[in-house]
Amino acid sequence: MSVVGAHGPEARAIERALTLAARRMSTLDVHRGALLAAVAPFHLVRAIDVSTSLPHSMRIAVSERLPVAALLVGEARTAVASDGMTLGPRLLSGRLPTVSGGYEPPTGARVHDWRLLGALAILGAAPRALDASTKRVLLGPKGFTAVMRGGLEVYFGDSSRPHAKWLSLARVLADPASAHALYVDVRTPERPAAGFAPGTAPTSALGASTGTGSILQQTSESITAALAAGLAASGGGGFSSGVQGVSEESQRSTESEAPTAHSAPAVGAPSAETSGASAGSAPTPGAPAMGG
Repeated sequence: MSVVGAHGPEARAIERALTLAARRMSTLDVHRGALLAAVAPFHLVRAIDVSTSLPHSMRIAVSERLPVAALLVGEARTAVASDGMTLGPRLLSGRLPTVSGGYEPPTGARVHDWRLLGALAILGAAPRALDASTKRVLLGPKGFTAVMRGGLEVYFGDSSRPHAKWLSLARVLADPASAHALYVDVRTPERPAAGFAPGTAPTSALGASTGTGSILQQTSESITAALAAGLAASGGGGFSSGVQGVSEESQRSTESEAPTAHSAPAVGAPSAETSGASAGSAPTPGAPAMGG
């Protein structure tokens, strides 16, 4: 028999548990419930698929719920999946973006706060080429905001249509006119807008020295292709190829179509799951009302 699809630090333990359970079965008498019970302690396992062929061949394919973020609660950190299940600190890595919360569920339990669930849904839709460049996701004045490792901010608004919004972001970043942007607004993915510092206009060359420029330079058509594949799988819509540039001088006249430009990336914005006085507040306009 063979077990495929298990990865990471728990892979061998998962394979061993399934192998031991399967040895008590035959190809004509497979007990799926017993196999699921064998991997129940491994929260990384989302599902299993079993196929058999006579006389004695059995193949078990493991589907995993991979960590998409590190949940930060005070000094504690734990890996968390896009569906809100906490996976434990063993699955943490330096490449995971962070989301902040006020409560850390035990490993194997799910978070229920709509703000965390929205942030995780956005991160779960990110392609590998861009999720590694994402530093954190928080909830700010423009809704869910992804802060990239170079300082660029990306305004997602609510957590709907995340694949379409990531695709829109990739197309903006692939356009040289978006170099030196402080933010990219993809709340309406069909009409993305790149915001610039006062006195800075969209340029035709990628920035070579700024943090934002380095992020843009790392973006290529392969990222757009990967996002397009994810969008096609999710049934998203089409886009225009142009990038709308917004500077502070012009933002007043285009307020209804583009966000306000910032002179520097925002700091100290509310986290994806706030605590204290704001913990029980209602969703801000444009943010999702997600239940848990």
